[in-house]
Amino acid sequence: MAQRGAVAQRPNGGGQAKICQFKLVLLGESAVGKSSLVLRFVKGQFHEYQESTIGAAFLTQTVCLDDTTVKFEIWDTAGQERYHSLAPMYYRGAQAAIVVYDITNQDTFGRAKTWVKELQRQASPNIVIALAGNKADLANKRMVEYEEAQTYAEENSLLFMETSAKTAMNVNDIFLAIAKKLPKNDSGSSSVQHGNVNLTTNQTQQGPAGCCK
Repeated sequence: MAQRGAVAQRPNGGGQAKICQFKLVLLGESAVGKSSLVLRFVKGQFHEYQESTIGAAFLTQTVCLDDTTVKFEIWDTAGQERYHSLAPMYYRGAQAAIVVYDITNQDTFGRAKTWVKELQRQASPNIVIALAGNKADLANKRMVEYEEAQTYAEENSLLFMETSAKTAMNVNDIFLAIAKKLPKNDSGSSSVQHGNVNLTTNQTQQGPAGCCK
């Protein structure tokens, strides 16, 4: 899916806001909290017992930068091994990816590295990849050191944050960091004029992170 740009009038008439739309995919082992991160970002909610995703779930949410509204089309993929073969269908054409691991489980960090390698090899060359060490609220059970993950992220040019879907720590921040890093010049994309652009079409719910002030 190609990046799409559009220009819309701000409601108060104070100039024009550019709207850029990007496909973002979440990858990672089962039960690391991918769905919980998305739920917290989109709806501002957290469920202690989140059912496993089957295949993939689709949600949208917006992030407002200074002169641009970034709309994320989010594909939350299932982590179970039997769904691995479907992953390329979701990350193909994605402009951004968040690879999630559980800081209390070393194996999920190793699996995250495998996902990063796969993205670097098969995804779009300019894809923005963020590494999220989730469940930071369980730091007393930590098995993956912050410095270890940070060093790995730096070596592979990844954005990196530890997050907690439960407490909302860094959840909005990681999406905002991705939004800032994505190209907004619309090169190679169609930029069209719209008198009105409805950002909530097919949107599951507009959560706190989607508010423009």
